[in-house]
Amino acid sequence: MTVAIIVIVVILVLIGIIAWTSYNSLVRLNQQSDEAWSDITVQLKRRYDLIPNLVNSVKGYATHEKTVFEDVTAARTNAINAQGPAATAKAENQFSSTLKSLFAVAENYPQLRATENFQQLQAELVDTEDKIQASRRFYNGIVRDFNTRRRIFPTNIFAGMLGYKSDKEFFELDEAETAQVEQPVNVQF
Repeated sequence: MTVAIIVIVVILVLIGIIAWTSYNSLVRLNQQSDEAWSDITVQLKRRYDLIPNLVNSVKGYATHEKTVFEDVTAARTNAINAQGPAATAKAENQFSSTLKSLFAVAENYPQLRATENFQQLQAELVDTEDKIQASRRFYNGIVRDFNTRRRIFPTNIFAGMLGYKSDKEFFELDEAETAQVEQPVNVQF
């Protein structure tokens, strides 16, 4: 009888340790994914803050390109207001397309491309694009680890009970846009 009680206590302790370890690993990965998403939003905000300066630089030379400026401004606003990885990815696809049209307009003005201010904005934008891409890879890696941990045995038994009922979303771009957007926006003139 005492052997049975000892076995039951040992089993309960093991289940408790497994639940405790599972919970701690899920909490750690959840916090890391939140931090990684925050890194992405910081870089996106930096990018969005550069765009008005870039638009104003181009606007001085290309005053007749009003629709391009309006499209870039609207896409920037949509991207800023997007919530969550899926909505942000969709807004980013649209924003990148309109940003490319802005650079296409700028290509028609060699005197604009030669200005120091425009060149500095280009360099900052390329740097920001690289940081966004790196942050996105890091975030998706953490999300992959979280989703894997949530699904593997024995964590999958406890994950739902511990409040982790669904996978986290990856920050993925539309397949049609991926080839165009994965690289930094081409700002070489």
